[in-house]
Amino acid sequence: MSENFSSTAESFINEPTPDGMIWIPGGTFQMGSNHHYPEEAPVRRVSVDSFWIDRTPVTNKQFREFVEATGYVTFAEVPPRAEDYPGAQAAMLKAGSLMFEKPCGPVDLRFVTWWTYRFGADWMHPEGPGSSIDGRDDHPVVHVTYKDAHAYALWRGREIPTEAEWEFAARAKYDGAEYSWGAELTPDGKTMANTWQGNFPMQNLLEDGWEATSPVEAFPPNRYGIYDMIGNTWEWTSDWYGERAKAKDCCLPKNPRGVEEDASHDPCVPELRIPRKVLKGGSFLCAPNYCRRYRPAARIPEPIDTSTNHLGFRCIKRPLRK
Repeated sequence: MSENFSSTAESFINEPTPDGMIWIPGGTFQMGSNHHYPEEAPVRRVSVDSFWIDRTPVTNKQFREFVEATGYVTFAEVPPRAEDYPGAQAAMLKAGSLMFEKPCGPVDLRFVTWWTYRFGADWMHPEGPGSSIDGRDDHPVVHVTYKDAHAYALWRGREIPTEAEWEFAARAKYDGAEYSWGAELTPDGKTMANTWQGNFPMQNLLEDGWEATSPVEAFPPNRYGIYDMIGNTWEWTSDWYGERAKAKDCCLPKNPRGVEEDASHDPCVPELRIPRKVLKGGSFLCAPNYCRRYRPAARIPEPIDTSTNHLGFRCIKRPLRK
């Protein structure tokens, strides 16, 4: 475990801490990992400026306040347009979202067969028609696309974090450590985040007490005081997804961004036609035998038109600088 974050000198206008946010001093850290999935490599030194970040993921209660104030309708509540999805069957062009569906028996992990498009699934009906968020005000909102997250952030006068900002906050001065809390997944046997225990995708031992999402303060915060940076739900970042840039010895990237939008998708490859943003943090579906992405360095691409029952977000706010 290392704590060699270095701070950066900055000059900014004194502002009060926004409601529900945590101040993250800027600094330099080791971003990425050379020991897990190839898209996380290489490790390189990166610098970010100071910012505030939401203490928790955006909750159902907070998102409801946004919807009631603005009348906003999420992507999952609107039937897809046939012209946006050439070749799609008319029967599939109904409002809905992607849901994890536990298989009845063993499956080949090389083929992702545990997702289904559930008609009527949205942020208010996380398991589809007949379900509700009653009693789940303090759970993270799910079934939100990037556009939905961005609309909420604008309403709050905030932004979606970059990948570098998100990872810097998640590491919480444990520079280069495997996890947001240090070197061990379960230090002294203590469960630190809402992830999957057991043989994914058909056996969940529920050792952490939760089958799906959990209240946003159910697990310990990191050393900055931020909850759920790891596990519970994946979180949107503002970076377009692309291959990692090569580490450079000549200069230190400051406030890096992802690739340009046109580099995040390939119109000639059907599954890559929709531009993709970087997701961070892992979710309640990340397991030791599959998707070991409950780490700050982990990252995956997500099409901007896709919502799921294990994907949420949080916001940041950058101070005004002199």
